[in-house]
Amino acid sequence: MEIKTKVFLRKGAQHRVENGHPWIFQSELDYIEGEFEPGDIVDVFNSRQRFIGRGYINPRSQIIIRILSRQQEPINREFFKRRIETAWRYRQTFLSEPEYCRLVYGEADFLPALIVDKFGKYIVIQTLALGIDVHKETIISVLEELFSPEGIYERNDVPVRKLEGLDMRKGYLRGDFPTQIIVNENGIPFYADVDKGQKTGFFYDQRENRRFLEQIVKNAEVLDCFCHTGSFAVHSALYGAKSLHSIDISEEAIGLAKKNAELNGVSERCNFEVANAFDALRSLTEEHRQYDVVILDPPAFTKSRNSIEGAARGYKEINLRGLKLTRPGGFLVTCSCSYHIDRDLFKAIVVDAARDAKRVIREVEYRTQAKDHPILPAAPETNYLKFLVLQVVE
Repeated sequence: MEIKTKVFLRKGAQHRVENGHPWIFQSELDYIEGEFEPGDIVDVFNSRQRFIGRGYINPRSQIIIRILSRQQEPINREFFKRRIETAWRYRQTFLSEPEYCRLVYGEADFLPALIVDKFGKYIVIQTLALGIDVHKETIISVLEELFSPEGIYERNDVPVRKLEGLDMRKGYLRGDFPTQIIVNENGIPFYADVDKGQKTGFFYDQRENRRFLEQIVKNAEVLDCFCHTGSFAVHSALYGAKSLHSIDISEEAIGLAKKNAELNGVSERCNFEVANAFDALRSLTEEHRQYDVVILDPPAFTKSRNSIEGAARGYKEINLRGLKLTRPGGFLVTCSCSYHIDRDLFKAIVVDAARDAKRVIREVEYRTQAKDHPILPAAPETNYLKFLVLQVVE
């Protein structure tokens, strides 16, 4: 496969991408040789004209090139098949239930901007950049060959596609099936709504962290804020929690959480409430309520560096109140999926909250995302989830 377009990076701009990061920004380019159309495959060279990688280009995006390969190899159906087969082998190696997993996690599986979630016999796909979207039919063909799914659904109703000049869309790509399906996590069944749910319909990234709860929730009174569809609550109940008070602002999410509790026979111990978690935490604090375990798993408070300060205030507020609501000897489980709030900053925010809450804490565990969301050390953007478990000593 001969690539006619060559992209040269300016001097001093190549170090990050040469170290393994898959993104090249507009500001890092020196010049381009040859004609191209947005979405085309181009070869990238450093300022010394040494080959760096092969990727797709879109001048409309600030991330103008995303690297697909470090080799001068054809980007064709066989390429995508090899990449997806490699991703599947990785999941089979590390997951106990690989039929239910994030099968392709974009850059970390060397297929930038491609998300593929496997829900047993169904697959949900996102193509979040122009350069991967042009290969969508090829990718679907490979998925059909490798997995023979009964249905494939696209969740391309994501605003980030607009930055790539793409429209937002969702719907069936193959087959016709009920969009509310059952998935398994840690051997526990859950309803997932691949049409109306957030992202692709289910969050696999906390799988191993939810299993960790078994060590701390037995006979516990648990407060679960930002509970979404009840995964932490149901895990806690099945692991022996005495009672669950779960809060989320979404009526649809709470409706599905109740169904998940019923599905697992734990409804009698689960109280699900539609409320703003910030307001609920404030009210519960004013009522001097206490719990053995408090779980905080909010959505991302920031999507950019410009709003880190405001996000930090939000994290401090919920953690301060969460710490006040935790009985001495109990545990705060606090999470952040905001990439721009890094691990050190997140821990510093929680330590600051503990000081203001006049709580003495000790760290039990500091974890990250599940293994089907692998991390590239050269691309810190792939390492986004923080799962911090603290004991409130006094």
